[in-house]
Amino acid sequence: MPRALISVSDKTGLVAFAAGLATRGFELVSTGGTAKALQDNGLAVVNVADVTGFPEMMDGRVKTLHPRIHGGILARRSSDVHLAAAQEHGIGLIDVVAVNLYPFAAAAANPATPFDGLVEEIDIGGPSLVRGAAKNFTDVLVVVSPADYAAVLEELDRPDGARQSFRFDLARKAFAHTGAYDTAIASALADVTVEAGSFTRRPSGASGAAPRLTVGLSKVRDLRYGENPHQPAAWYAEETPAALGAAVFLQGKELSYTNLLDLDAAARIVLEFSAPSAAVIKHTNPCGVATGVSAAEAYVRARDADRLSSFGGVVAVNRAIDVATARALVSTKLDAVIAPAVEDDALAVLAQKAQMRVVTADFSGMLAGAGRELRSILGAVLVQTRDRVVEAATPWPADGLQVATKRQPTADEWTALRFAWRICAHVKSNTVIFTAVDRTLAIGAGQMSRVDAVNVARMKAAAQAPDLLRGSVAASDAFIPFRDGLDAIAAAGATAIVQPGGSVKDQEVIAAADEHGLAMVFTGRRHFRH
Repeated sequence: MPRALISVSDKTGLVAFAAGLATRGFELVSTGGTAKALQDNGLAVVNVADVTGFPEMMDGRVKTLHPRIHGGILARRSSDVHLAAAQEHGIGLIDVVAVNLYPFAAAAANPATPFDGLVEEIDIGGPSLVRGAAKNFTDVLVVVSPADYAAVLEELDRPDGARQSFRFDLARKAFAHTGAYDTAIASALADVTVEAGSFTRRPSGASGAAPRLTVGLSKVRDLRYGENPHQPAAWYAEETPAALGAAVFLQGKELSYTNLLDLDAAARIVLEFSAPSAAVIKHTNPCGVATGVSAAEAYVRARDADRLSSFGGVVAVNRAIDVATARALVSTKLDAVIAPAVEDDALAVLAQKAQMRVVTADFSGMLAGAGRELRSILGAVLVQTRDRVVEAATPWPADGLQVATKRQPTADEWTALRFAWRICAHVKSNTVIFTAVDRTLAIGAGQMSRVDAVNVARMKAAAQAPDLLRGSVAASDAFIPFRDGLDAIAAAGATAIVQPGGSVKDQEVIAAADEHGLAMVFTGRRHFRH
């Protein structure tokens, strides 16, 4: 009689799979909670303790680490020596190993999990079973994902049994599973500090980087190409997928490398706002950003901030797409749209633009924690925590802000300055942007000097209306080093400006602002974006 060893943390589809094995003549061997779940559903189960002759012990730490288990898995069926050894020592062969591991990654992702609790989630026997079965894949089917249960049963029904190619594919998945598991452990333990014999997990975003960084990624899909057609590319996600790593693709052409970069840039902006908001992106820079009473109104305002550049753009809205928003979106030629959800009756409206890519993702998950960002350079990797505009999380004026000029901002200017500051942080440096209280008016992005950034913004504004920037506010992502930048902002028509401050020429710039009657706020915090 063939044997299947089943011991799973993720019990999705467990009973149906085990029942399928039983109907195909397999004896089921199991442990602890898995055995109980099968027995509670009427399946006959042999406990591992009955196979090994030893009870589970040490709080379950020792149960499957025994020759009568591992010998049954590792014995090569083509080796007379192996089979004779198994017979001599009463070792029954095991033909299927269905094991997935303790949920270490989930425990590590929860900052409330204490160090001792984290250690208890390190599986020992499970990885040994998986690796043994994967090593002997020509004779043993190793199953680490419930998603493969149906395929395993189908393969067992083949006249000649499971194909070697299928067995090998399962083995590769198994080694990837244990590899990712060990990576998660190494990464989590790298963030543990030891002082006076006490082990403490460092909070996310804590100063000082871990001495070793281990990252586990699984491929989501191949991409058509990278930034250019001659560059191969692929999309990967962390082992516990979140945010864009767990995005759902609803419709449209295949997502491209640049689509994903732009979707990320757009989502980062609208995540700064609690009110309905929309951002239109081109080449990771915003064409327009706006808030409104609804997502539809926010999108129209954002699009109309720069209609020319918005053509073929990528859009994020921070509300579920309803019918009104869908109608506004399909009125424009767009490459891709991302939102936290799409209402059912909006799907048909979006389908009118069948080529437009529509993606949903868990926006609440994107907001969780500081986040880790990795960026490759030639021969190395840079790591930083995600930049968040925390100083603008609550209405202005607020503690920590300094009005450097003689004139204080008006109430409307405070609102507009806060709006501008949250967007400015997401525009490529050097940048100067001009906004109203609820929408961008002109964006000067990625220039080598701040005067150039102002001039680009003024040029874009002039293409829409001669006095568009009259009465606007401006934001600069880093300090204004000389008064020429301030003079250019005043000449554009702004009445107030927000910047980090901190230049050796601050007094010169403040004096220039006072000459022009501008209100100027220092945040004390820079937001470069390279």
